Amino acid sequence: MRPVLGRSAGALPPVVFGLLLVAAWWAATAVLRVHPLVLPSPLAVAWVFLERGGYLWRSTLTTLGEAGLGYVIAAGLGVAVGTVLASWPLLARAVLPTLVGLDAVPKLALAPVLVVWLGFGPTPKVVIVVATCLLSVVLATMHGIAATPAEYVELARSLSASWWQRLVKFRLPWAVPRIFVGLRIAAPLCVIGAVVSEFFGATAGLGYAIRAAGSDMPLVYAALLILAAMSLSMFAVVVGAERLVAGWARQVTA
Repeated sequence: MRPVLGRSAGALPPVVFGLLLVAAWWAATAVLRVHPLVLPSPLAVAWVFLERGGYLWRSTLTTLGEAGLGYVIAAGLGVAVGTVLASWPLLARAVLPTLVGLDAVPKLALAPVLVVWLGFGPTPKVVIVVATCLLSVVLATMHGIAATPAEYVELARSLSASWWQRLVKFRLPWAVPRIFVGLRIAAPLCVIGAVVSEFFGATAGLGYAIRAAGSDMPLVYAALLILAAMSLSMFAVVVGAERLVAGWARQVTA
């Protein structure tokens, strides 16, 4: 009973802060008379959810599919690339500057190029999500593997463990908590990448809905609220997975 009450109490501050933000939002529109084109009222945004809920739901599913698929690919590819680079430092010195340079390219500028290369389907959107999330997972994996205590490495060598055995039984379990740091960072980034990709060559999704809304600011704000909720949900899922996996990894290396 106490853990349930503890989790409920822990959720109370963000809920209260969210309600205070909504109250400040209402005050800005009702008391300060901010123009609706600048800041629509919470009631106007709520009405959009009721009036155009089907459209927003379909757009949400499109964006969530692109973000989720890209995130899964980036997570798997990032762990694999990070493991290889951490195992061969010379290769890391050769490849890592290119990865950092590619990550520095604005994804908004990359989107139209990928549309030309890959067409107007979901593929360029997923590629942008992968490009947005990849580096954080790669760096976290490299750091985690490199941080394996020396005594564990020496123990593995004294047992004549192969490179694969050292990696699976010692290095990766020790690196799991740090890998999840990169995965947590990448969780909201995947939503950002999906939205940016939908600004070009898209006919569906929340990014397309924002671009096509024009001066319909209540619709824009409704889409933004959904994107915020989507990012929080993705982050919460990763944190939940970390609680399940990281504890097991610690037991393996204990």
